[in-house]
Amino acid sequence: MKFNLFVLLLTLLVFSGCAMQSDFYDVDQRLTAVEQQVLEQQKNSRRLASEIRNFGKNEGAAAQKLRDNAAVLFATLDKVQQDIRLLGGRIDEVEYQLHKKSAVAVAASEKDAAQIKHIEEMLGKLDGRVRQIEQYLNLEVAVKSGVARKPAPPPAKPKSENALYLAAKQAFDAGQYARARSEFAQLVKRYPKSRNADNAQFWIGETYYRQKWYEKAILEYQKVIEKYPHGNKVPASLLKQGLAFFNIGDKANARLILKELTSKYPHTREAQIAKKKLKEF
Repeated sequence: MKFNLFVLLLTLLVFSGCAMQSDFYDVDQRLTAVEQQVLEQQKNSRRLASEIRNFGKNEGAAAQKLRDNAAVLFATLDKVQQDIRLLGGRIDEVEYQLHKKSAVAVAASEKDAAQIKHIEEMLGKLDGRVRQIEQYLNLEVAVKSGVARKPAPPPAKPKSENALYLAAKQAFDAGQYARARSEFAQLVKRYPKSRNADNAQFWIGETYYRQKWYEKAILEYQKVIEKYPHGNKVPASLLKQGLAFFNIGDKANARLILKELTSKYPHTREAQIAKKKLKEF
């Protein structure tokens, strides 16, 4: 009985030992697996930490590169803005210069037009005076180029004093001022002491006055005043001389001459006309 109990106990111990050994093996296996898992986790942790560090480094490098690129971009943008401002200033300056040159060109064009118009007017006046001089000198101008002038007629018999004066006055009354001027000039030259000489000289001035050649008329009237101071044409010469000055815009000389007329010859018809004219100044 004891033997059987011993065997039973031994059997239980053996089976119990086997069971404990099996459990220990399982635990050891599990512990080993856990240790491997821990090692694997540590390895993964180290790899992850390395990746995190590398990522941080890469991220820092990328961020730095981004900052560098941004700095370059901002510097380029600032330079572009400066260039734009400079270009804008140059555009404004160019526009100002163009506007200025345009204004100067317009002014120069207007000035040139005024000068051309003035020159044309002067040429017209000169042409008229040249024609008057030609008429005064009895010149004949060919109508077309290459046409020969007519031969001068044989000299006519000199006219008498009265004939010259009558012919000149008739030409004057007919508006033939060049012919009248020539006849009066011949009378003054041939008969300087004639009683009609001062009248002839006065009518020479009148021919220029009628043709609005006022400067020349003033000079011819002055000849009457100087050469024939006691003649009956002095008041008339002073009056027409003053009016001629008035017509050319020289009101100062016109006033002086008309006042001289009213002072020296107050009772003449010319003086009365001069007084009325003086009221217009």
